[in-house]
Amino acid sequence: MQYQRVLLKISGEALMGSSAYGINIDMVRFVAQEIKAIHESGVQLALVIGAGNIFRGVAGAAGGMDRGAADSMGMLATVMNSLAMQDGLQKVGVPTQVMSAIAMMNVCEPYERVKAVAHLERKHVVIFAAGTGNPYFTTDTAAVLRALEIRADVVMKATRVDGVYNDDPEKNPQAVRYPSLDYTTVLRDNLQVMDAAGISLARENKLPIFVFNMLEPGNIVKAVQGEDIGTLIKN
Repeated sequence: MQYQRVLLKISGEALMGSSAYGINIDMVRFVAQEIKAIHESGVQLALVIGAGNIFRGVAGAAGGMDRGAADSMGMLATVMNSLAMQDGLQKVGVPTQVMSAIAMMNVCEPYERVKAVAHLERKHVVIFAAGTGNPYFTTDTAAVLRALEIRADVVMKATRVDGVYNDDPEKNPQAVRYPSLDYTTVLRDNLQVMDAAGISLARENKLPIFVFNMLEPGNIVKAVQGEDIGTLIKN
């Protein structure tokens, strides 16, 4: 494996599967099996899961809600997704710990960096829930922040397309995939890999980001092995 400690960022929408809303249990099972293959290889793995399948804070604010309240609802939705993913992983025999940036002792463990690293070293998959615990920060930024805190080798951003393109590949069949990019180009060209705060934080700390298609069976393992199945963003 090219990477030994990985932060995998999964969008909330990915957990919808073929459903229009919410959590698709079949999709959770699929992701759990994919993650199990990485876990069995010995790679230490942490997850951050978005909440777009349940509630998106930005959308709530656009509809007239207070942004702080809307983002708090979004953070709580990530906890629901994290618990669903924990259940899916434990059902396939993968020990998993959910750690939340918002304290909720009866539901999951409060986030502490040292304890998170200890869980990883015991070969537990750690799911970081509730974003950063603060409004105005997306789960993309939370993924980069947690990756830096646990000293991950890379952030793997799982999407439904196989990398970053110069145009929307779902609308333009002539769109070209970038095999690699630098952070400055992503920010300058507004390529929408993740939010600008997350990209800037990764750039400042030289943390590589790999964007790939999670929906293709076996791709998570291939990504961790360093295969050219997506777009690598680095200095």
